[in-house]
Amino acid sequence: MSRLRRLSLASRLLLASLLTLAIALPLAGMGLAQNFRTTTTAAFDERLASLLNVVIAGLDWDPTQQRLVHERSLGDPRFERVFSGWYWQISDGAEQLLTSRSLWDQRLPTRQHREVVLRDLTGPRGTPLRVIERDIRLAAIDGPLHVSVAVSRESLDAALARFGGRVSLFLIGLGLLLLATLALQVRWGLAPLRRIQADLQRVENGDAERLDTRLSPELARLARAMNDVLARDRRLMAHARHAAGNLAHALKTPVSVLTTLADGIEEPRRSRLRDELVRIDAAVRHHLARASAAGDAGLAPRVDAGEVLMPILEGLGRLAERRGIALHHDLPSGMRVRMEAQDLQELVGNLLDNALRWAESRVAMHGGSDDGGSWMTVEDDGPGMDETQRQAALGRGARLDEQHPGNGLGLAIVVDLVKLNGGRLALGRSRLGGLAVQVWLPDRPFQSAG
Repeated sequence: MSRLRRLSLASRLLLASLLTLAIALPLAGMGLAQNFRTTTTAAFDERLASLLNVVIAGLDWDPTQQRLVHERSLGDPRFERVFSGWYWQISDGAEQLLTSRSLWDQRLPTRQHREVVLRDLTGPRGTPLRVIERDIRLAAIDGPLHVSVAVSRESLDAALARFGGRVSLFLIGLGLLLLATLALQVRWGLAPLRRIQADLQRVENGDAERLDTRLSPELARLARAMNDVLARDRRLMAHARHAAGNLAHALKTPVSVLTTLADGIEEPRRSRLRDELVRIDAAVRHHLARASAAGDAGLAPRVDAGEVLMPILEGLGRLAERRGIALHHDLPSGMRVRMEAQDLQELVGNLLDNALRWAESRVAMHGGSDDGGSWMTVEDDGPGMDETQRQAALGRGARLDEQHPGNGLGLAIVVDLVKLNGGRLALGRSRLGGLAVQVWLPDRPFQSAG
């Protein structure tokens, strides 16, 4: 049942059609076969009844010889050919007996019947026979005479078998034709749903922002409703980012004023107050940064990494020159990353800023794509970190730059952005001798990070 629930609409419709055909066609075949059997057998029995009447009409009594005689030919030579399967017999159950030449020395079993009776029996040499029989009376004979006409069923059975085979072949062909027609009908009928599925795939992959509404009326309404939901989500995300930015600006001035006022307070209260203000400022900046990046990764577009990161790389390149650090970046042309442009700039900017803070003379950034997504690696030639430090740095609330000035929010924001977009972040040993930070981002939202 669980497998049936996971079947696609097309598979369900085809399975239902197949079950319907599997039930309906055999029933139709049995009905046709039964109707043909009834009609053919009735025609066969009518012929037997005609032969019986001819046999009875030719029966007479010879008073001279005191015996039964048959003076009329049935018009079929098979009654003259021995064991041909066509027989007639007249008997009173005692001395009086007349048979067709075809019976030779064999006899048909007799039963007393006042009415015409039809039945099947096995005749000479095991031949299946269809028998019609009745009792009649002659004035010259006291008792009843039993008259039987038997004809081989082989031709009847062959006709029935031939019809059954032809009907079976016809119904099989009809079933295959109907199944193919239904498959085409299902494919044609579900084509709009496949278009919606393809549009959703394009939206998920960041190649489109809306669904195509040029569909049938029922599905066009659904597509418009989904477009409205997507547009509303984008408006909500934009509003949340805007509100986060406004809140950051609104809090910046009061915190600065409080910091200035703290300078007029005597120690040790001044140091304690300034420490608390630094913590407030760091916490506000951290959570505002997370809020500004907390969009729906499922709606993130695919952006050109080189184009989006060019302003960040140029700005940090000038900063690196002033510090005497060589910043090298190598991103493939046309490399596309599924991420909001602002979030990608925030992620790479924090990684490069941290690398420049720790590097001695060199920082390098590389990137590329694989089957499931895109990756970027930022390396420096600084002191690096051992395994224990790398695990601690990825812990909640940890920072990479405890010995350098700064608020330590960069790594936390990077981790949040990577998780938000379904990616993976790893810290390792750089080929330059320092720390290497590798980020992998999937091409599809919520794809398992490899």
